[in-house]
Amino acid sequence: MKYRPEIDGLRAIAVIPIILFHAGFETFSGGFIGVDIFFVISGYLITNVINSELDQDRFSIINFYERRARRILPALFLLMLVSIPFAWFWLLPLEMKYYSQSLVAVSLFASNILFWLQTGYFDPSSDLKPLLHTWSLGVEEQFYLFFPIILIFLRKSGSRWTFSSLTLILILSLGIAEWASYAFPSASFYLLLARVFELLIGSFAAFYLQQSNQISFNKSIREFTSLLGIILIAYATFFFNKETPFPSFYALVPALGTVLIILFSTQETAVGKFIGNKAFVSIGLLSYSAYLYHQPLFAFARHRIIFEPTKTTFIFLSSFVFILAYLSWYFVESPFRNKEKFNRISIFTGSIFITIFFISFGLFGHLSNGFENYRLKDLKQVYTIPDLGTSLCHRKWLRNVNELKNEDFCTLGIGDPTIAIIGDSHAGVLFTYADEYFKSMSISALAVTGELCAPLINGFELSKHCKEVMSAAFKKIIDNPKIKTVILVARWNIYETGLSDKKKSSLQDNEGRATTPNENITIFRRSLYKTLEILEKNNKKIVIVYNVPEFDMHAYNFIRKQHLFNDVPIATAAGMLPKITIQKYHTQNYGVFSVFNEVKDRVRFFEVERIFCPEQVCEQSSNGLPLYSDTNHLNMIGAKMLVPELFNFILSKSVEK
Repeated sequence: MKYRPEIDGLRAIAVIPIILFHAGFETFSGGFIGVDIFFVISGYLITNVINSELDQDRFSIINFYERRARRILPALFLLMLVSIPFAWFWLLPLEMKYYSQSLVAVSLFASNILFWLQTGYFDPSSDLKPLLHTWSLGVEEQFYLFFPIILIFLRKSGSRWTFSSLTLILILSLGIAEWASYAFPSASFYLLLARVFELLIGSFAAFYLQQSNQISFNKSIREFTSLLGIILIAYATFFFNKETPFPSFYALVPALGTVLIILFSTQETAVGKFIGNKAFVSIGLLSYSAYLYHQPLFAFARHRIIFEPTKTTFIFLSSFVFILAYLSWYFVESPFRNKEKFNRISIFTGSIFITIFFISFGLFGHLSNGFENYRLKDLKQVYTIPDLGTSLCHRKWLRNVNELKNEDFCTLGIGDPTIAIIGDSHAGVLFTYADEYFKSMSISALAVTGELCAPLINGFELSKHCKEVMSAAFKKIIDNPKIKTVILVARWNIYETGLSDKKKSSLQDNEGRATTPNENITIFRRSLYKTLEILEKNNKKIVIVYNVPEFDMHAYNFIRKQHLFNDVPIATAAGMLPKITIQKYHTQNYGVFSVFNEVKDRVRFFEVERIFCPEQVCEQSSNGLPLYSDTNHLNMIGAKMLVPELFNFILSKSVEK
């Protein structure tokens, strides 16, 4: 196949925005589309190779996978190996457990599946996962596991069957991507079915160029179309963002831009000359290794630096990526492609043994909870504070909605419930201590919680089981005349703004439709009014608990890392936790608090700021102990401060008014 410098230039156009996007430079808000450019290029190149060898009757599956192994594995294995020491010394046990899982998944080219499964509310932020970027390698290798075999079969059936069959697969994949980007955004982003169409777009470019060598477009057409291609890529890079449903139809913008450049740009066109210059070609040659090293470098920096690294730090790290990439390309990528230096047996044998090592290490790290008995033992005392993960009742239903259908509800305290507590995880954090408190008071409460579920009728869904959970909960409450008071507890502001902690999740209404920020407050108001109307109609008194202040710093991780990296005593580190002003707390919740003010004559509101914001400053700790387990969930210590105050308020005569 004739060498085309503009293809290497395209690789540079892909990898630079990816790196700058992950470094947090907002100008490159759509830099993630660089992966889509890689998919199209990969589909084009691989199909070119397979077709050429099939035409010459010399295609071999073994040769194909040998080339893939030489291209992918040596640099990938080196990256995984050198990342282990940094993970060992810098990651906390839970983080190390997740990292260990990723070592196994990457070794099996299934990391896209793992990271899809790790997109839950309580899973770590994507910015902190050193091997997150390998999801795209998983997609590609899963595709290439089947594509050569399918292509061989289709070609034997004739070119018409080949074209029509691949077109059908492309359309189906695009349809899945469009639907799932709204209904199941994480699955759509990470899984193969929603990405196949991008690789096939590149494949069709290869088919077209191989079948139409005799067709020559005039220079004006080639100039215009290749320029349009670069404009489409630039538009996606600078105007797409994390709110753009993706891949969906939006992915056609960078994908078609890439294929236009592949089809029409040459060294005779302005775009071809521009992206085919020596600088871009050099970066393109390093693009695979640069892609490999950028995410671990950024993730470990975020782990090691207690506060978010500065832009200057990321500029330095982004530059350093290419130094590492050059070393990897020169000493690893290039030598291992040389069959005279490393024969087939050494490639396959070495790959098998190294894969076994990573899988074994990763499994041990997972089963030992991040090697917690071998490292960082003195940090265990922070783990001894009970939090949401061990909260009574909360975890019981998150993955088992059928128990709610069977009315197997959780009861706190002693006796028949006269109170109901319903909410999301912010309600769940209160249950363990509330149970102790109620038993001491000889009272009882019905407790229902759903992860990312607004405690409202016809409310939002940030998690697919919310409708079932809340429908069952409100029915149970309404049908029980002994329940006189209903307490609604939630992280209210996310039902206005969506998740703000870099997790890919979008708000949906009760029918599963994605919503926009402008719609959210309207739906919230309508849902609140509907909930109040039904509860009032059934003679229920209503108490709404304002959500607790939120912080930028993960409380437990801050304490552990201050102790680990700066040798600060645990109690001292807790006292160093960042604070926020009362004004910032009100700003965090401006929209929902405004709606609450509209119904202040119908509902009793319990304001938490008098507990957590003494002297107009909101704090994450008290007397050297953390009140939060992360950025927004109270731990047992925080719950002990809130619960007595809350239920003294509920049981007081003021609620009876």
